[in-house]
Amino acid sequence: MSTIKLYYFPASGAARIALMAARLVGVPIQLEIVDLMKKEQYSEAYLKINPQHCVPTLDDDGFILLESRAIACYLAEKYGTDDTIYPKDPKKRAIVNQRLYFDCSNLVVKMRAICYPIIYKGETEIKENLRDDFNESLTILDKYLENNKWVAGEHVTIADTTIYASMSGIFAIGWDLSTFPNIQRWLKDCSSLPGYEENEKGAKMFAEAVKKNLKQ
Repeated sequence: MSTIKLYYFPASGAARIALMAARLVGVPIQLEIVDLMKKEQYSEAYLKINPQHCVPTLDDDGFILLESRAIACYLAEKYGTDDTIYPKDPKKRAIVNQRLYFDCSNLVVKMRAICYPIIYKGETEIKENLRDDFNESLTILDKYLENNKWVAGEHVTIADTTIYASMSGIFAIGWDLSTFPNIQRWLKDCSSLPGYEENEKGAKMFAEAVKKNLKQ
């Protein structure tokens, strides 16, 4: 098998989604760092690969794929040997897909509304309405986990690695999860996931970028 390249930056939750999916599937990848802080995503060479100038980007023997959740699905579909990671059963797969869409259209949108003004726009505090809005979405996630060990059922799937990677950055800031017992339990279970330590390093990088601008 030819080398699979993943263009990646550790602080990026999206990039970590793709990385954790690869680790869960067990496919070897070569990491190519694209330093977003140095704006390397705008280099001429990178724009030829990814005109969206974002991370991650997957290069599988010349097949270029953007968007972290698409990459996660592709890796699980092509290289996965465990059917539970991304089930072929239409109903089970639909649940996994729904959780992926919930993450990208709900959780991540609300997380970005909190964090990006602090990182890039000079905000120094988390607005109460944004905190409440995000907590409403966490209530839904907690409900998904009420009768399930993992977010899409009793088996770990790419929905778990996706939501964990995308949310671990804001959780690392020190988000109050005391009213979400199922999320707390799930986070402990996530510590056993392949790629957990790599993800934690990147999540801490993201959290530090936020915390350094927060009013103490």
